[in-house]
Amino acid sequence: MIRVLLVDDQHLIRAGLRMLCEADPGLEVVGEADNGRDAVALAARPAPDVVVMDLRMPGVDGITATGRILAGRPAARVLVLTTFGDDDHLYPALTAGACGFLLKDAPPAELLDGIKRAAAGGSPFSEQILVRLVQRAVSVRTEPLRPAAGLTGRERDVLALVGEGLSNTEIAARLHIGVTTVKTHITSLMTKTDCPNRVRLALFARGAT
Repeated sequence: MIRVLLVDDQHLIRAGLRMLCEADPGLEVVGEADNGRDAVALAARPAPDVVVMDLRMPGVDGITATGRILAGRPAARVLVLTTFGDDDHLYPALTAGACGFLLKDAPPAELLDGIKRAAAGGSPFSEQILVRLVQRAVSVRTEPLRPAAGLTGRERDVLALVGEGLSNTEIAARLHIGVTTVKTHITSLMTKTDCPNRVRLALFARGAT
């Protein structure tokens, strides 16, 4: 069962998200918050697996809340769900540690899949956001990518699959290794490539191919 915390300042949106999640037997809504301050407090108590986070909220915004939640609970997964897909919201959210970025006009099935992928260690993105990330990574390079030197053969296999957007569970199944082993390889890859999070590592993988 995936435990989900819903954070949005609009009651109707939270109600719709709750109904959507509760209709899926694999999801359990453990709390709701209408501002970032309450989201940080709630994330510490019911220990949600995935926090579905709005960005623009009164008081403490979603980006600040994301950073605070992950500072206290690094294992939590924060999935941004917002109306605003511009770079001024996207990159600060990723820098704060968000694992994915979906737009509110995404189909319900895409949102449910995104929550499950986030819980499994993946990085779900709306298609238009992912396209823009890749285009920017390819076209805006003020300095060359650090070469992926010193990687083992298995690390290169894992890196390629991270670049394809696979979750830890999917990578483990593809390579016939344990999920814990995948996590160990990804931690090593982040260190060797100077990538601070999985999203940057995925972009590195795409640029290195």
